[in-house]
Amino acid sequence: MLLVIDVGNSNTVLGLYQGDDLQGHWRVGTNNYRTGDELRILFTMLLRNEGMDPASIEGCCISSVGPQLNMALQEVSRTAFGVEPLMVGPGVKTGLQLQCDNPKEVGADRIVNAVGAIEEHEGALIVIDFGTATTFDAVTARAEWRGGAIVPGIQLAAEALFEHCAKLPRVEITRPEFAIGRDTVTNIRSGLTYGYADLVDGMVRRFGEEMGGKPTVIATGGLAHVMAEVGKSIDVVDPNLTLKGLKAVYHRNPRPSL
Repeated sequence: MLLVIDVGNSNTVLGLYQGDDLQGHWRVGTNNYRTGDELRILFTMLLRNEGMDPASIEGCCISSVGPQLNMALQEVSRTAFGVEPLMVGPGVKTGLQLQCDNPKEVGADRIVNAVGAIEEHEGALIVIDFGTATTFDAVTARAEWRGGAIVPGIQLAAEALFEHCAKLPRVEITRPEFAIGRDTVTNIRSGLTYGYADLVDGMVRRFGEEMGGKPTVIATGGLAHVMAEVGKSIDVVDPNLTLKGLKAVYHRNPRPSL
C-alpha cells in the first residue's frame, strides 16, 4: 500500500492507496511543534482504528508547506512504516513543467494539485484550492504550470473579521439565502460567500482571457463545494485532488531506499 501525506498550513491530510483505489483518508490539524514520536503514534492509531496494518505500507509520498515538520515526517516514515519517503520538491519528477520566474518558490501542494488535475483532465486547466490561502493555478494543455494567484482563504478572512472587529461574531461559512443580509450574521455570511464566489468567477475570467479558450476549472479544499454551489465558473469539485497528485508523483519516480 502507498501512504500519501499532504501537510498544509491548517490541516494535514493522509490517504492510503491500494493500487488506484483510495482505501481510507484522514484529516488532522497541522501542529508544527509535533515530534516524530507524536506523529508516529497519531498516524499508526488512525490506520489501526480503520483496521489497517501499518506494516502493509510499501511506499510513502509527502508534500509539505511546513518545513518544521519535515524531519519528523521522514522519521515517522522510516520508523513506523519502514520506508524512505519521497518528499515532493526540487529534483522530483512530476511531469509538470514549471514555466515561472522562480520554480523553487512554487509550493509542493500546488504542484501536486496540478499533477492530480492533469492525470484526470485534458486541455488547459485552472486549479483552485480553498485552503488557509485560496490559490489559483494555470496549467496549459502541454502540462505547463504558467503561474497563478494567491488570496487570503475564506475561513482566514472570517477569522480576521472576528478577531479585529469587536462587535462582529464568528460565522460559519454556508450558502446564504439572499445577498442582502438582514442581520449581522447574514451580512457577514453574504459578504464572505458571495464575495468570494464573485472573486473566483472574476479571476477565472481573467485567467481564461490570458490563457485563451475556456480552461476546465477544478476546485479542491474544504469549502470548494460551497463555492461551486454559489459561483458560476467551477466545473469539477475534487476533494481528493491533492492525494491523487501525490500518488501520481510517487509512481513517476524511482522508489526511495532506506
